[in-house]
Amino acid sequence: MLALSRRINESIMLGKDVEITILEIKGDQVKIGVVAPRSVPVYRKEIFLQIEEENRKAVALEQSKETIEKLLTF
Repeated sequence: MLALSRRINESIMLGKDVEITILEIKGDQVKIGVVAPRSVPVYRKEIFLQIEEENRKAVALEQSKETIEKLLTF
C-alpha cells in the first residue's frame, strides 16, 4: 500500500483521468472529492463488497437453476 500525506485542497492523481482531492478534515473524518470519467465506477468499499457478494449469489442461483433444469429435462 502506498501512503501519501495531503492537506486540504491538495490532490492525488490516479493515472491521467482520476483525481482525488482532500476537501475537508474534521476530527477523524476526511471528506474527499473524486473526479473520474463516467466509465470509471466509484464506490465506497463497503458498498463495493456488498455488490460483489450479491453478484456471487446471483451466479450461484443461476447455476443452481441450470442444474435443476438439466435434471428435469429428459
